[in-house]
Amino acid sequence: MKISRFFGIAIASLGLTFTVKILEAAEPANWSLRPADLAIIQQPQATPAAQRKHRQKQIDLARPEQYNLTTYPVTNANETHWRKTLWATALLEPQQPYVANTLTEILALTDRPDLTNAQIRTVQMAMQIGTQLFLSDPQFYAGIGDRFQKTVERTPYPEWAGMALSALVQGGLDKEIAKEQLEKTKIRFSSVNSPDLKVAITDIAEQINPTPIPPLTDLLNWQILPQQTHLYVLCRPDPTVLCRAVIKDRNGNFVRENSRPNAPIWSVPLLTRSLHGLRWHLTRGNTPQGIYRIEGTMPRSEKPYFGAYGQFPLVKVFLPFESGVKSFVPTQSTNFIQNIQNYQTLLPPSWRGYTPIEQAYWAGQLGRSLIRVHGSGEFPSFFANNSRFPQTAGWNPAIGCLSAKELYNDDGSLKEADMPKILQALSRAGGGQIEGYMVVSQVEGNSEQPISVTEIEAAIGTQK
Repeated sequence: MKISRFFGIAIASLGLTFTVKILEAAEPANWSLRPADLAIIQQPQATPAAQRKHRQKQIDLARPEQYNLTTYPVTNANETHWRKTLWATALLEPQQPYVANTLTEILALTDRPDLTNAQIRTVQMAMQIGTQLFLSDPQFYAGIGDRFQKTVERTPYPEWAGMALSALVQGGLDKEIAKEQLEKTKIRFSSVNSPDLKVAITDIAEQINPTPIPPLTDLLNWQILPQQTHLYVLCRPDPTVLCRAVIKDRNGNFVRENSRPNAPIWSVPLLTRSLHGLRWHLTRGNTPQGIYRIEGTMPRSEKPYFGAYGQFPLVKVFLPFESGVKSFVPTQSTNFIQNIQNYQTLLPPSWRGYTPIEQAYWAGQLGRSLIRVHGSGEFPSFFANNSRFPQTAGWNPAIGCLSAKELYNDDGSLKEADMPKILQALSRAGGGQIEGYMVVSQVEGNSEQPISVTEIEAAIGTQK
């Protein structure tokens, strides 16, 4: 049985999904930056008083009585209750025995083959939040880890088997044991056609034995198509480390800070870490590596979504197979990208066959969608797990999207934001159009430090 999925933009602070048309309906044709778009606007929702009120709502949703399964059994009628409570759990990460025990009990439902769609959605979200909590403290949440092990062995749902095993591997499962579990899982579901499990197995094998990353120079000097802007997001293997974005214009030249020939290359940091710590192929997981199509922007968010996206337009990027894109490869038919061999031709020869750069292709085929580049109106301390990653202070996690820094003063006025820089640079590189390709890729090097401008300059130094 295929598990129902949560779709929606990777929201940084709301446990909601909504139709993109809510925002797209207001999008003006041929959008371009205007002075008003860059104005520093006071945001009442960004003041300390508003932040305290917003946080208190989440605290109320995570009171001990909210986790009572006798009062709130996992039924169709209680789906909304558990969606809100589990989301508050993800935001606050309350390290309490009643939280661990309740999640463990919900996860025991992974054994049942007779779940309704609403129950499946609740259990799926519990799997997501359970992964987050388990990875935050494998010892305190050892019960969740034990439950994941039982899920691997017992669940009739192949996607949940792959999801649970992935969490265990990320949590430090011994490599030899992981290999053994992987083989047993393959055998147990050998008669089941599950693309989700197939991709999960490939990804777990890659985690156990990572493939060497091809030369960065080849990637940066390659043109997917001529006369296309290329936004490169270069990341360390550790998703908790900031990535660095650079842009190549339609003429194949990297955008620099100013017009001087020796000016530094333009760059901004971005974060691709999922709040839940999930792997790239899972809904609400880390941003997949690979090629995306850039097609325009979405207007600055309406008031209800300020916390999630901040006050600036979002850059729209599309995965292969995703609906809504005008043309993933403008020179080819619409079904061109639906073949992995054709996708590989968009990469430099040395990168073809490198499995991790194909993540965007497989994530799109599995149904991931609505990934965006956006800021966030939330104060960083709103996300409890940000305290574990001081090296990315100022950047908020998302649940699939790429997060840019956006900070506010106590009066609600903008203090610092990278989205205006990104929008301006993309528009300048595209001759007034925000269109082209985004390439997300890991790079070799010190896993604790983001890739430096110096490293990138060295990689493109042979470019003519």
